[in-house]
Parts: sequence; structure tokens; C-alpha cells
Amino acid sequence: MTPREYLAGYRDDSRLITGAFYDQAPLSVRRGETVGVVLMNHGGPLEPADVEPFLYNRLMDPAALRIRVPAPIRHRIARFISRRRAKKLTRAYELIGGVSPVVRHAREQAVELERVLNEKFSTATGAEFRTFVAMRYGHPTCASAAKQMEEAGVDRVVLLPLHPHFSTTTTGTSLAFWKALEESGELRTRPTTFVYEYAAHPKYVQALSERIDEGLQRFPTTVRDRAQIVFTAHGAPLQALKQERDPYCCLVHSTVQQVADYRAESGRGLHVSFHTVGVPGRGLGPETGDVIEELADDGHEAVLVVPVTFTSDHVETAYGLDVVERARAVTAGIEHYEVASGLNCHPLFIEALAEATAGQVRPEPSNGTAAPLPIPSAALPRLDPACRSVRCQWCSQIREAADWTSSESETAPTLA
Repeated sequence: MTPREYLAGYRDDSRLITGAFYDQAPLSVRRGETVGVVLMNHGGPLEPADVEPFLYNRLMDPAALRIRVPAPIRHRIARFISRRRAKKLTRAYELIGGVSPVVRHAREQAVELERVLNEKFSTATGAEFRTFVAMRYGHPTCASAAKQMEEAGVDRVVLLPLHPHFSTTTTGTSLAFWKALEESGELRTRPTTFVYEYAAHPKYVQALSERIDEGLQRFPTTVRDRAQIVFTAHGAPLQALKQERDPYCCLVHSTVQQVADYRAESGRGLHVSFHTVGVPGRGLGPETGDVIEELADDGHEAVLVVPVTFTSDHVETAYGLDVVERARAVTAGIEHYEVASGLNCHPLFIEALAEATAGQVRPEPSNGTAAPLPIPSAALPRLDPACRSVRCQWCSQIREAADWTSSESETAPTLA
């Protein structure tokens, strides 16, 4: 399905906020069936020639970028902007190795996730797990993932966004596009479920904390204890929060709260920001560079930037944060500036993904012993909003993150 074809059939849909293109209930599987786990992400260019088409695809996405203009005009606007931006973005990719690192990391994450799922949950569910990568705007495409699923004989599908925090501009648009492919007949319909968010999963939180520890080790011992931690999230339009009640901002702050509670640090500043480059209109704030400059004005000399919504190294982290924002920080007077590594294939992060996935699968009832499986994400309680002091200035408590602390307490019958 081309971007113009998708745009022609697109209609505003409340499911972009709820994710209810698919049921969140766990899938019932039979012994010997194959569960396809689709890792969804935005993607990135695999070679310089891919940069302009990648930008065009993003600009043509009506779910992620709300432009109230007729489709032919949007096409011309998208062509014009993508051509103008392609040269600059190509240069950014050249400075970090020539291609986007997202796809390589996603493929590596898929391999590790498949291994962990089959080692930990294949016996309990009676199913074989196979993983596939589907990028919303680049390669490997959703269509290529669908072809691989056909060849693998997939019976059931779990859609697993590599976005811990639900947003219309990330998980929402990926689910909407996958559903459109099904409805057009380009993708075979199978029993399907999805993971809404895992913003407060303990193992995701612990993996972030370990990346923070690794990042702090790069500072001289004389300033390490005084280094300020700036969490940065992918930018999103403020309009989505205020008018559409997108839960993204609340979920990001829930993650930061959980990391802060887990680390139980005192005396070190923790700050939340958004990397809003390329976000049309007014974005969520404060902007990462502004926070860093304010810290410099307050006399701080050491800053560790922690990407909190990027689950792998990315052009926005490797270039936007490690090159552009570094230069801005140095100019502002920050003497020691570091960016924490992406989660990539951190073992705890892969386990978090595996547990979130396994919670969406249940074996058909049979006689046998009980085996523990994670609780389905939709059945989890939400964190108490009163326990979250980390908030944005517009916070209206749209949605607290799921409380995953009891996610392994449910048992399911093991197939005999």
C-alpha cells in the first residue's frame, strides 16, 4: 500500500488513542501452533538513497502528522519538504556511519527475543515463537514481514511496538497501518493481539538504570556525584495531549518516576525533557537543549542525557543528542557532557519484551500441571497517580502506566 493509497482511505479514528484496532485479550493457542511476534518501529534509511523516501513516508502519514489539506496538496508538500530535508539528514547519517542504526538493532533484538521467548515460555504455552521486524516508514516493511510470516506458517500474531510509551504518533499509527493492510487484503487476517505499553515494566526500568550507571562511569570521579541526569523523550505535538488526550506524556513521566524510585538517589538532579526537532507546531516541553542551558546557567558543569523512549541507538541520539546538543551544551558552559547508550539488546530489556509478549498468549485448557505466565497487560492495575510527583506543567493525569510488579503471578495450564 502506497502512502497515497493509505491517505485516500484514511479516516480519523478514536482507536488511535486506545489501540483498539485489535483486542488486548490474550490469544488462545493450541499445541504446536506458531505465534508470530511483530516488532514494530518507525525504521530508518538503510542507504543514502532511502533518506528522501523515508521522510516522504513520514510526512504522508495522516495519523502521525495532522495536516488538514486535500490529499494532492499534502503529496506535493511532502515531496517538497522531503527533498529539502534529505540533504541535511543524509549528512547527519554520514556522521554516524552512513545508515540508520535502528534497523540493525531491531533485527538483533528480534533474534534475542525469539530465543528468550522459546526458552522461557514455549513449554508453558505449547507454542513456538517466531519474531519479525516491521518498520512503519522504511525497510523491512510491514509487507515484507507479512511475507515472512506466511513462509513461517504463523497461526497467531502478537504486535509488539518497540515504543514503551503509547502514542498516536508511534504505536497508534503502526497499529492503524497494520489494520489497513489487513482490510485491503495485502496482509492475511489472523487472530491478533497487541501490547499497549510497558512504560513501568520493572526490567525495562532496571535496564535504563544500568545504562545510567554505565554513562556515569564516563565522568571524572571529581564530578560524577554532581552530574545532572536529563531524561529525554522523542518529541510529540502538544495538541495531541490537550485535544486528543494522548497518554504519551503521562507514560513518559511514569517511567522517569519509576527510575527515580528504583535508584533512590538523593542530591542528584533529575530532569525530564523532549527532543522536539521536526515536530510541527508546539511540541511537548521543555526542550532538551533548553534544559541543558538552564543547568549551565545554574552553575552545573556535568550532564548525563538519558534517552528514555528510544529503545535503541538512533539518529536522534547518535547525532541529535551526541553531536548537536553536545555542541550546544559546551557553548553554554557544560564541561562534562555524556549521552547514555540505547537499550539495544540489554538482557533485562529483552526479558521485559518477552514477558510483555508472553502475557498475551494462553494455551487452550487441558489437563496438566500449572505453569506461571505473565498476566495480560490489559488485566494489570495502573500505578497510583498520587505516587507520581514527576509531571509536566499541563498534566491532567490522562493515564497512569500499568503496574507490572505482579505480572508473573498468574498461572496457566501446561499442555499435556
